[in-house]
Amino acid sequence: MRNFWISLHLYAAAFLAPPLLFVAISGGLYLVGIKGTVTSTPVTVPAGVVVHPASDSLEADVRALLRDIGITHDFEYVKKSGNTLYTRPTSRLHYEISVADDSVAIKRNVPNLQKRLIELHKGHGPLWFKDFQKILASGVLFIVFSGLWLGLSSPGLRARTIATGIVGLTAFLILGFVV
Repeated sequence: MRNFWISLHLYAAAFLAPPLLFVAISGGLYLVGIKGTVTSTPVTVPAGVVVHPASDSLEADVRALLRDIGITHDFEYVKKSGNTLYTRPTSRLHYEISVADDSVAIKRNVPNLQKRLIELHKGHGPLWFKDFQKILASGVLFIVFSGLWLGLSSPGLRARTIATGIVGLTAFLILGFVV
């Protein structure tokens, strides 16, 4: 039975290693100031075009607005932040719509690779990718708990597993809450 759990632990770790590396690398680059860039291009909007951020049919309104000014754009939903609307996902080409009292300004935004990875990292990707991220999170928990269980259930590894776990917990608590 132990061999089964070792195999399951190893397969889960191998399957999740590539996406976890992308998350770690993009997150690490973000933390050192390499956050990626977005190429923004203003879109000409005819005078008199309006969209109301408080509309009950906001998504349909944004689709109609883009269609009416000649933009074919497939998006999943609209994210509202104050008077600015974003078509999502923002991990790919998306539009930013700024609404003033009597005018609308639109920007076509294209993120570079690092910015795309950061947007995925933040959960701003496609809806199906968010489901994958939930599986990824569950998989990480499985890998951690199965690894701990395998280490604690082995007489030869038990003391090292406990010591290493205590050092990790101590480092987290000191660096996260004391320093």
